[in-house]
Amino acid sequence: MKNGNKPFVFQKRSNSIKTSNIEALFKLQTSLAANRITTIKANRITALMLVEQLSAGSQEVKVVAARELRLMAKTGKENRSFIAEGGAIPALYRLFRSTNPVAQENALTAILNKSTHDENKRKIMEENGCLELIVYVLRYGLTTEARENAAATLFSLSAVHDFKKMIVGEHGAVAALADLLMQGSPRGKKDAVMALFNLSTHPESWSQMLNMGAVSALAGALRDEIVAEEVAGALTLLMRHHILAQTIASEDTAITNLVGLMERGTPKAKENAIAALQEMCRRGGLNVIQNVAKMPMFSGLIQTILL
Repeated sequence: MKNGNKPFVFQKRSNSIKTSNIEALFKLQTSLAANRITTIKANRITALMLVEQLSAGSQEVKVVAARELRLMAKTGKENRSFIAEGGAIPALYRLFRSTNPVAQENALTAILNKSTHDENKRKIMEENGCLELIVYVLRYGLTTEARENAAATLFSLSAVHDFKKMIVGEHGAVAALADLLMQGSPRGKKDAVMALFNLSTHPESWSQMLNMGAVSALAGALRDEIVAEEVAGALTLLMRHHILAQTIASEDTAITNLVGLMERGTPKAKENAIAALQEMCRRGGLNVIQNVAKMPMFSGLIQTILL
């Protein structure tokens, strides 16, 4: 009998342990939820205080507040929302013309961090003068990081289709991105080419891209391994317009560089290079096809394109 009762006693104890564990887990979850709510409330209050300091504080206080907002905007979706709701965007972009490089860089980077929140993208673009001053920092920023983050901000904002045309139409934006692509650091080149790629997806961007030097800069960057993959993708989009297909094909070494990328690039780079050459031949006309056909490896490819 005792041996027969042991499983019953063990089962009862096991159920008791399970109940205790469930209760402990529930208490832990409740505690974590309460702590999260407390943290969110504290962050909201902190954001409002920092915005107030940014708006009415001394120059030294503004520099510190911009730095703290930059860090807050990096740490969570709710924080990015609180900061924008508290009126930080106009207070921050007023520092874009600051002669203090730390203030300018922190303010611009705070805007960049906030722009990753979709609703904030619209708030930034709708804020009168904000886009103009982002481009100002891109062109004349006091530090390399400020200029690079300005390009990254344009890349972030250009993810929204409605904003692409506005960015392309902003004086100096495309030319400054093209300049950064040609002369920037590796990170700056990446930021610039990704922004230009996004802008290339808008069907009305091509004339500004051509006139402001972006097409020539992209064609020249094909020989830069750091950005060649993204460059080939952007050129493929732009060459849907026959004028650009002809222009790019006439650029010195453009065809040669695409062939080289096709032979030695990453799998994605090779794919983009092939797509760019195909688009070039489809849209560029007979002369372009003949120039591409002169490349030894292309006899079979040209026949495929013309089918």
